[in-house]
Amino acid sequence: MKFKRIFLIVADSAGVGEEPDAAKFGDVGSNTWAHAAASVGGIHVPFMEGFGVGQLDDVEGVKKVDCHPNSFALRCREASNGKDTLTGHWEMMGILTKEPFKTFTDTGFPKELIDELEKKTGHKIIGNYASSGTEILKVLGEEQMRDNSLIVYTSSDSVLQIAAHEGTTGVQELYRCCEIAREICLRPEYRVGRIIARPFVGTNKDNFKRTPNRHDYALKPPFKTDMEILQENGFMTSCVGKIAVIFDMAGVTKTVHTISNMDGMDKTIEQVKNDDWKGLCFVNLVEFDSEYGHRRNAPGYARALEDLDKRIGEMIKVMRKDDLLMITADHGNDPTFKGTDHTREKIPLLVYSPSIVDGRYLEERPTFSDIGATILKNFGLKRSEDLIGTPIDEILA
Repeated sequence: MKFKRIFLIVADSAGVGEEPDAAKFGDVGSNTWAHAAASVGGIHVPFMEGFGVGQLDDVEGVKKVDCHPNSFALRCREASNGKDTLTGHWEMMGILTKEPFKTFTDTGFPKELIDELEKKTGHKIIGNYASSGTEILKVLGEEQMRDNSLIVYTSSDSVLQIAAHEGTTGVQELYRCCEIAREICLRPEYRVGRIIARPFVGTNKDNFKRTPNRHDYALKPPFKTDMEILQENGFMTSCVGKIAVIFDMAGVTKTVHTISNMDGMDKTIEQVKNDDWKGLCFVNLVEFDSEYGHRRNAPGYARALEDLDKRIGEMIKVMRKDDLLMITADHGNDPTFKGTDHTREKIPLLVYSPSIVDGRYLEERPTFSDIGATILKNFGLKRSEDLIGTPIDEILA
């Protein structure tokens, strides 16, 4: 075991340029890092620059640093057929997804699905379009309370969300309706990754707010993931942000809720300073995707990268010699690109430790799964034949 604690931080959607098959997804020309930086005339990320991120692509404001002995810098391609949250994170932990999860961002859900959901739940369905959860309550919340209907909406992820007022519909009734939606959406013609119950309270559009009674009905990974192998062998799997939801708690020892990128980094740095486990801390920073990528806010995305870099600077000051930091992404979401969907991009992988002494640029890897394979090999564990990926031996040398 070279590294006792591994911190894997996913800057959700921070891709570094189109995949070779980007044309299949309509994403030729996408580049999240580069285009976000260009939107503000360049970004200042001295710590990630020092790790070698400038070697991965031309990013305005970022120098190409060739000498970075404490870090490795490389890109990874996605082997799975998709560009969504579940597919990207699952692949990091060894799962190859051949059949993509379906998204309904531009069209809403098919009439046949909505009709069946109305019939089986006994509630009228309203909404059925992609929206921010808080915004759709302002538009449809009062109607939902008046008619005891269900607000159905989606996003650029493979997700069907149902919002209903706790006083009007009730939390248990909302959960019942979501269970019905989960069953319907298991069919191959729909294949939705997650159903989410979104209860809310308030009296009118000016004071509606969502409550902590959210409940996710996700799909479990089809095979035992690297996280589950770690957990079964007594290693910590501490999940910060929405990681536990993405894996439907499979392989999760501890989960830490977050409300923002900075809150996520606060809670990660707390573990770096105070916790003494052996294993993996798996972190998702969702605001890159939710607040800036989907909303096509390129300057906001650029500033978020700078904010992350500052927190990385804080984190490495308190890391131990036998800690390993891995910074990556799960897909792209170019904030200057057409539409509001994710983009099919390669991901960065920046790997840092105080104990690495021969860091350098490494050749591109064919799958995100090499990340999980490297983590397992570090702890002396073997993966099952169902999983893909090859360890990055240079990191463990």
